[in-house]
Amino acid sequence: MPKSQLTPEILTAALEGFEAQKKRLQDKVAELKAMLSGESKKPAASPLPAKRTRTMSAAARKLISAAQKQRWANLKKTSEAPSKPVASAPIKKKRTLSAAGKRAIAEAAKKRWAKVKAAQQAAKPAPAPKAAPKKAAAKKAAVKAPAKQAKKSVGKKAAAPAPPAVEATPAQ
Repeated sequence: MPKSQLTPEILTAALEGFEAQKKRLQDKVAELKAMLSGESKKPAASPLPAKRTRTMSAAARKLISAAQKQRWANLKKTSEAPSKPVASAPIKKKRTLSAAGKRAIAEAAKKRWAKVKAAQQAAKPAPAPKAAPKKAAAKKAAVKAPAKQAKKSVGKKAAAPAPPAVEATPAQ
């Protein structure tokens, strides 16, 4: 890396800057020491004078009020120049919707919603098909059928007893 060229002018300017910074720090240290020892060093007076409240005499207020009233009166005179009465626009009657119109709107809304629902149904995946009933369920149904017939025949006169249910045995 090339060395920086420190000229005497640069070094002199840096020295002056550091000395000014040293002076400011010494002033701050002295101020803090004075605060610790109990001496109150008042800050320098601000360049702006303290604010005074202004009071206005009653006569001055009356003059200002009269002048303002005169300005308003002049403004109102110029704005009231047209002497012809201005015709106001006729008042429009409030429009109402007929029963047929309401029906048409309701039907259109129903059609729109039907389309939306149909689109949603089309977007859903179809449910999986149900599995075929098992053989055990078929056996239970065969056993229950004769029992139901026996119950129905109880109320009748002399009905022949139902034949006993025969269980199917698997072929060997």
